[in-house]
Amino acid sequence: MKTYLITDPSFYGANHDRLKSSLNAVFSQNLPDFALFRDKQTSDYPVLAQTFISVCRHYNIPKVLLHGDYLLASTLCADGVHLTSTQFDAIAEAKKLGLYVIISTHTHEEALEAQELGADAISYSPIFTSPNKGEPKGLEDLKEIVDKIEIPIFALGGITTEEQINAVKEAGAYGFASIRYFI
Repeated sequence: MKTYLITDPSFYGANHDRLKSSLNAVFSQNLPDFALFRDKQTSDYPVLAQTFISVCRHYNIPKVLLHGDYLLASTLCADGVHLTSTQFDAIAEAKKLGLYVIISTHTHEEALEAQELGADAISYSPIFTSPNKGEPKGLEDLKEIVDKIEIPIFALGGITTEEQINAVKEAGAYGFASIRYFI
């Protein structure tokens, strides 16, 4: 089961020093297979993204991704990009730049489209109750989409316990993505 850390400024801070110290604290306890810098609020995204990449490289995180901005991900030598569910048209462009592409999906149709367009993986959410994320999909729905597509699926949404991780693993997910699990 692959692990995928997603940052949030409310937990990791919105400046260089706080981000760096927060990442050091998290990575001293748990090293994920994938790590995503996600901050929709800051005007300093490129600077903080560089800090994020640098800290992740120090800890040898296998896949380091940026949120949404595939051009910046390429410029800063991130391994990939996690596109939003409104960026299906960017999959091909990101792939042309040699990036590993994950895209957020919330329906079976979106998951199938992501696979058809060449995404390397998807996140599928929300699986469990998660703040401000709508009605959870549940494990049965996750099992259904796992059976429909061939690319890796990261279960996302409300995953904070070992019991939930085991449940999404049993459902066949490639991995799980979480903000709060890693805090």
